[in-house]
Amino acid sequence: MNISIRRARQNEFATVRKFYHVLTDEMRDSEFYIGCQKDIYPTPEFLSKSIADGELFIGELDGEIAACMVLNHEYNDGYKKIRWSVEVDDEKLLVIHALGVRPKFSGRGVGKLMTRFALDFARRKNFKTMRLDVLDGNTPAEKLYTAEGFRFVDELKMFYEDTGWTTYKLYEILF
Repeated sequence: MNISIRRARQNEFATVRKFYHVLTDEMRDSEFYIGCQKDIYPTPEFLSKSIADGELFIGELDGEIAACMVLNHEYNDGYKKIRWSVEVDDEKLLVIHALGVRPKFSGRGVGKLMTRFALDFARRKNFKTMRLDVLDGNTPAEKLYTAEGFRFVDELKMFYEDTGWTTYKLYEILF
């Protein structure tokens, strides 16, 4: 498979927003709810800022956007309640947000390649750890992250605009 992963360009906001809208529509009746709601998560402001800050990455396959994700230092306040394996300043940790793969590309290793890209990116930039949260019940995401070396740390109810107070599983990997 020949996937190309790159930073989103400034002029691609509408394209990225449409990707998440299509993903939301396609995943609506999925067995594994991903938590996206149009313009609630991810919000247009979050997408715009992530593109402007160079934090949004696009995975293209067969001439289409197959996946998107955001890599940055931001995290839910709930992360502060967790006993992580290592204490680090925010600038030494990276968090994966909004990693989504269109269903028509599922089963082709797109999520795995996006995750490996994120891990390689973190290693090249000398981050000490990468963390993320997975909506409880999203078994494919849990399997993906554990297969790539992430360790389950804890389970916590956290508030996000799209899901309200919901249980999330938190994972980390150390470098």
